[in-house]
Amino acid sequence: MEQKNGFVKIDGKKISATIKEEIAAEVAQMTGEGKKPPHLAAILVGEDGASQTYVAAKVKACEQVGFKSTLVRLGAEVSEEALLREIRKINDNPGIHGLIVQLPLPKHIAVDKVTAEIKPEKDVDGFTPANVGRMTLGWPAYISATPNGIVELLKRYELETSGKHCVVIGRSHIVGSPMSILMGRNDYPGNCTVTLTHSRTQNLKEIAASADILIVAIGKAGFVTGDMVKPGAVVIDVGIHRIADDSKKSGYRLVGDVVFDEVAEKASAITPVPGGVGPMTIASLLYNTLLAAKGEIYP
Repeated sequence: MEQKNGFVKIDGKKISATIKEEIAAEVAQMTGEGKKPPHLAAILVGEDGASQTYVAAKVKACEQVGFKSTLVRLGAEVSEEALLREIRKINDNPGIHGLIVQLPLPKHIAVDKVTAEIKPEKDVDGFTPANVGRMTLGWPAYISATPNGIVELLKRYELETSGKHCVVIGRSHIVGSPMSILMGRNDYPGNCTVTLTHSRTQNLKEIAASADILIVAIGKAGFVTGDMVKPGAVVIDVGIHRIADDSKKSGYRLVGDVVFDEVAEKASAITPVPGGVGPMTIASLLYNTLLAAKGEIYP
């Protein structure tokens, strides 16, 4: 663990690199035994710049660990039915183990309908009702990448969670809600008393300041300030925002939902932005795809 100014900086970049090495070693063993490598398919709809960057990073990560990958590109004007047909084709292809549909989708396509069309056993994003339900019950499931990455960081840094008060700020289906369930489960990391808060929560500042573990995924740059954090708390910052900065060559810098310098003065451990939670999402996606190839969740 990297100790700096009295706190532990949780290095997601380092942990994700370790996980990729572990996955690559397992894939090498699989292929050495004559088995097919894990195969991930991604569907990209439209020309959104951020989405193209994310998908390219996922394809590159597949190459790094020895996975096979397939990228299906569809125009922004594609009909909902045509997209669903592509999903069914991949569902029916036994050579493809995992499928992701990159979000966001054009407004004329219903995200819920698309998610429901993906076979649970290929849903390595962990978004289908089947996988969310299995996770909630504590059954084997594909857990969505960001919550799974956070759990892995807590585990690898051996941060105590049992009996702690965990406050989650943000209730999205992708991060906040599943995070609250995972932290309350009878498991490690878990066994927390969990408070799930959001933009309409009254006394949010006081509730946040009572947290032993504070997970911030509200999507607002610099939302959590030093006076909202209990001394010695573990702070997990899920946010990532691009803000103008003339001192940088690029003209911008990346910040999180947490005012890092202020909160770092009080926290015992904290994830930086960038380099904290972000790198763990792709590592978690790769891990889920490996599980899918091995048939461990849905034998």
